[in-house]
Amino acid sequence: MTDTGRKRPWLAAILAFIYPGLGHVYLRKWFRAVLWFALVVSTTTLLVDEAAIAPLDGGLSLDAVVAASQNIPFEASIALLAITMLSMADAFWMATRENAEAEVVEGEACPHCGKELEADLDFCHWCTTELNQSVNTDPEPEQ
Repeated sequence: MTDTGRKRPWLAAILAFIYPGLGHVYLRKWFRAVLWFALVVSTTTLLVDEAAIAPLDGGLSLDAVVAASQNIPFEASIALLAITMLSMADAFWMATRENAEAEVVEGEACPHCGKELEADLDFCHWCTTELNQSVNTDPEPEQ
């Protein structure tokens, strides 16, 4: 199977869940990725006090991460969760929209491999995928 340039919307959403903006990096939407990264950093800077992350000064251990996460204010947690969810939705929507724009007009290319079709064949001569009768662009001649 050849690459048709389609993106996986769920993969973009999962990457955005890991860190807002990663889904947009996958989609190669660089400006949006930087905006999501900047939004997370600015929200964290504005809403999380330095005293909340003080346990991390002694080193990065599991106990220090747990202690720091318990010190994060509830409002900051809600804001970061909302940013993450919005980033996931945006990455999913962008991937879905990009796939819809990349789809070719039905009947001109194979829906499986994306290569050009012969109008008089009921299958793709490149990948041998059977085609529906609606895919052919020429109407049946009347007898």
